[in-house]
Amino acid sequence: MAIKYQNQLDRTFHALGDSTRRQMLSMLSKRGESTASDLGQPFEIAQPSVSKHLRVLESAGLISRRVDGRVHRFRLLVKPLQEAQDWITHQREFWEGSLDALGDLLDELSPEKKK
Repeated sequence: MAIKYQNQLDRTFHALGDSTRRQMLSMLSKRGESTASDLGQPFEIAQPSVSKHLRVLESAGLISRRVDGRVHRFRLLVKPLQEAQDWITHQREFWEGSLDALGDLLDELSPEKKK
C-alpha cells in the first residue's frame, strides 16, 4: 500500500527518513549530475531497489531526472531541502524561546530567589 503524503514537507521528510536516500543526496551534492548506476554503485542492493529509492527522491522533488537515450541522469534540487531547513529552524527557535521563558519563570519562583 502506497502512503499518500499531504504536502511537500511530508514527502521531503519521508524521503530523508532512509539512510540510502540521504547518502544518494550527499553523493549528488558532491558530484553534481550522476547516473542511476553511479548512485546505486556504493550500495549492495539490486537495480530495482536503486530505482525505487530514486523514484521516492524524485516524487519528493529532491532530485530531477534527465533521460539521455537509455541513461537516466539525476541532479539535486535544493528548494525542498531549504523548505525543510526553514521549518526546522522555526521549530527550534520556538522551543528555545519557550524553554528560556520557562527557565526564567522557574528562577523567579525558586525559594532561594524569594529570600
